[in-house]
Amino acid sequence: MGTEGRGTIFRIKGSKYMLYLPVGVVDDSMFPFKCDKSMCVRVSFKPGSDRIIIEKMEEKNKEG
Repeated sequence: MGTEGRGTIFRIKGSKYMLYLPVGVVDDSMFPFKCDKSMCVRVSFKPGSDRIIIEKMEEKNKEG
């Protein structure tokens, strides 16, 4: 496993983009998210930077 790998961002269906993360990175025991299926995340960046920030979004209470 590893804490670094090569990912890809690519365009799908005109107005959407997909971010591919290598399985070796996501399956690492130190990866900050446990993801068995799809999950909502917040993506942000600082203008002028070459980095993006991906944060897990809190799940909304289904009861209300």
